[in-house]
Amino acid sequence: MISSYMHKTSIPVFKQLLNSLSGILTKAEAYAAEKKFEPAVLLNARLYPDMFPLLRQVQVAADFAKSVSARLAGVEVPAYEDNEQTFADLQARISKTLVFIESLAPTQFEGSEMREIVLRPGTPKEKKLLGHNYLNNYGLPQFFFHVTTAYAILRHNGLAVGKGDFMGNF
Repeated sequence: MISSYMHKTSIPVFKQLLNSLSGILTKAEAYAAEKKFEPAVLLNARLYPDMFPLLRQVQVAADFAKSVSARLAGVEVPAYEDNEQTFADLQARISKTLVFIESLAPTQFEGSEMREIVLRPGTPKEKKLLGHNYLNNYGLPQFFFHVTTAYAILRHNGLAVGKGDFMGNF
């Protein structure tokens, strides 16, 4: 059944990488303590000046996990305040996102492959996509980009993590 495919193609992937991101953030916080520098150094680190810092990369990754899941399930996207400032705050955001996406039943995804998803409605950037295109061509790539960039920022700053840390348990 295609609808269970939509659930299986989204929720487990979001869960896997959010959990791995949480593990990487735990290592990053310990790394800052071990090296005796302020955690804010890592939280505000960027790969390039015009890119988001680590803190925002994690926020946006969580945002894509919750918003894509909500839209496919046909429920309201939870609003987050974007006020995280610490590793503990980011961990709480990831946990809150995991609780939300785990609350969505596979049956809520029925018909989502053909559901019209409207991004930025009523703006000049409005875009309409069918659910399967929204997930595969927009939602998952965006999510992967921000999780990968968060990983890369920390790796670039000396955190000893590898592909196994990124992939997590699957």
